[in-house]
Amino acid sequence: MLKKIYNTLLFLFLINIGIQAQGKKFQIQTIAFYNCENLFDTIRDPKIYDEEWTPKGDQAWTSDKYNKKINNLAHVISQIGNDENSKKPVIIGVAEVENRGVLEDLIETEYLINEDYGIVHYDSPDRRGIDVGLLYQKKYFLPTHTSSLPLYIYDMKKKNKSTGEYGTRVYTRDQLLVTGLLEGEEVHFIVNHWPSRSGGEKKSSPFREAAAALNKKIIDSLQMINPDAKVITMGDMNDGPYNKSIKKVLQAAGNKKELKKGGLFNPMEKMSKEGMGSLAYRDAWDLFDQIILTEPYLRTDYDSWRYWKGSVYKKSFMIQPTGQYKGYPLRNSNNEPGYSDHFPVYIYLIKEAK
Repeated sequence: MLKKIYNTLLFLFLINIGIQAQGKKFQIQTIAFYNCENLFDTIRDPKIYDEEWTPKGDQAWTSDKYNKKINNLAHVISQIGNDENSKKPVIIGVAEVENRGVLEDLIETEYLINEDYGIVHYDSPDRRGIDVGLLYQKKYFLPTHTSSLPLYIYDMKKKNKSTGEYGTRVYTRDQLLVTGLLEGEEVHFIVNHWPSRSGGEKKSSPFREAAAALNKKIIDSLQMINPDAKVITMGDMNDGPYNKSIKKVLQAAGNKKELKKGGLFNPMEKMSKEGMGSLAYRDAWDLFDQIILTEPYLRTDYDSWRYWKGSVYKKSFMIQPTGQYKGYPLRNSNNEPGYSDHFPVYIYLIKEAK
């Protein structure tokens, strides 16, 4: 009981630049993920299918529209987590970005330029040309290793034109691994955008299960090197916390009491059960955007970075105010740029200041 009271007091005294309770001072950092929904520039790239995202395409995607979309996204990113932390997110995983150039434009907006964000990005083989990436504040985070890990999945109902045999590769997003020092402490981030539900949830589920298996392999490899590796895997999984890819393959626990050493904790499972969502489809909300952590983030001392809490970032200006999709995320409509069809998600990390 005394421990519960102590923890309650500890967190009630959270302030903008840290946490101060019981005579101790704590640091805080925000980690976020945002699916930017079709963040394409206006330039035709013959290597990908981006025709509609050009001035002459179906979206009539002009420079004015592109710049408005960039500023909309930057405005959101600049405010994520500011309920408890005055600093902008130290790490932002992103999905549905066309190339490095759009990320450069994003971090150079008036909302983000003063934070001096760095970029980690690799081109993926996705047929639409959309990638994942990671933004980081250089004054807090120093990357020491980055890699892009391909996901090999095959549609066994389609014949390969080269071999004549059944089994055609489905080109999708790679998984981005970034290792670095967060204020001197080694941490690892994996940014994901798992295969969509095109063709139906059941039919496409094996593709996301394969993505989860690759994710698990990456995490297991990091834990083989260091059993106490601090890994955060985040992204648009195109599955909820309750689906097979997350629960059975990735083996992410939604209850801290179920968490074992070396295991994964998914704070989004509890949020999903409480009705929170990051996207809506046919008036049903789901939480495909998730941030999942390895067990060391849940330990009870605060000598190094620990998980505190997380949420979905959802403000009135990001919500469709009227019409058929009232209450949904305010996305592009009638050829006018909005924000995204997803709300971003975020968590807070805290540690005792020395």
